[in-house]
Amino acid sequence: MKDITSNEMMFVLNILKSPEINYNANSMASAIGISRMGALKIARKLEQDDIIISRKWGKAKFYSLNFDSDYVRDYVKFLLKREAKQSHPYVKVWIEDIRKIKSADAAILFGSVLRKHKDARDIDVMLLINPKNYHKIQKEIQEIDALNTKKIHPMYQTKEDLIKNLKKEDRPLLSAIKGIAAFGEDIIINAIKDSLSK
Repeated sequence: MKDITSNEMMFVLNILKSPEINYNANSMASAIGISRMGALKIARKLEQDDIIISRKWGKAKFYSLNFDSDYVRDYVKFLLKREAKQSHPYVKVWIEDIRKIKSADAAILFGSVLRKHKDARDIDVMLLINPKNYHKIQKEIQEIDALNTKKIHPMYQTKEDLIKNLKKEDRPLLSAIKGIAAFGEDIIINAIKDSLSK
């Protein structure tokens, strides 16, 4: 999987993280900053590898991930881990801190810290939780906050809330899932997959 180009990675992660958008070659080219022909070439390769599925609507082809394949779920998980590993050094520090939250099932770092790094006012984190662990998670966040000048601003979701809110295209949540997964990639992928089923 090392030979995955950064444009292929962005293509797949954009489909994953933007379930509210039906991407075709034109819209994907605009989203990741490449030519339409470049997007078509990537789409053909990914479709040939059974990573994406296309459906025609008029003359355009729209792409979605082939979530029925174990290989594709592993591929997407690899890309999410790679994205975290290749992130800005300041973001990596926060990813490591967020990984100390052991009582949550998954976490996504999002918001201004991904763009402004040290200049962000707080650290936005979407935490996928089991409600019975809520107080443990709060304590873990307080311990992290005590060691840092910036405070974690958590957005709590149960898996059921996440699926329901993705289905109704809740804007704050759609913004959150565009962030960088700190841990729990399998759970995030499965929740997005489940939100797409009717």
